[in-house]
Amino acid sequence: MVNVDYLQVLSGLSLDVAVGQTVALVGASGCGKSTVIQLIQRFYDPHGGAIYIDNQPISELNVHWLRHHIGVVSQEPVLFATTIAENIRHGQEGASQGDIEKAAIEANAHNFIMKLPMKYDTLVGERGAQLSGGQKQRIAIARALVRNPRILLLDEATSALDTESEATVQAALDKVQCQHKCFLSYF
Repeated sequence: MVNVDYLQVLSGLSLDVAVGQTVALVGASGCGKSTVIQLIQRFYDPHGGAIYIDNQPISELNVHWLRHHIGVVSQEPVLFATTIAENIRHGQEGASQGDIEKAAIEANAHNFIMKLPMKYDTLVGERGAQLSGGQKQRIAIARALVRNPRILLLDEATSALDTESEATVQAALDKVQCQHKCFLSYF
């Protein structure tokens, strides 16, 4: 059971996700989709029941360790006023250029990056202003993937994109889903 401001948000939810499985949480606004994503990341703990990863309650896991093994792509990705490479590397300081390019290839970002005059050294501008919405989303996916997460969470990752950009981003997600422990998306 999960309560937010004394209002019960989730009750009786049971979800088992196998390695490589994709799960989509679909429902009306306010039904608890975001809450599930936040619970998996341990932004807060449930008042009853438990969440397990590999048969171990996440409440017993170190929060920093847990979050290090989760990749998250949100609806509005945050990009920094630095290069594409640094935006992908963000949070994974030991990532090599090869790691960055591999993640970009998996995210369907490498081809558009290679067409830019400065390629991976291209400055994206404040909040990624130099890139389209679909390009920003693919950079965000590459950032999540460069960490090689065991769990990949998508927070309405394609909802703000036009049809063509959404198809490109969805193709990137389809390529990577089977390589991860689990893949949760909600709409």
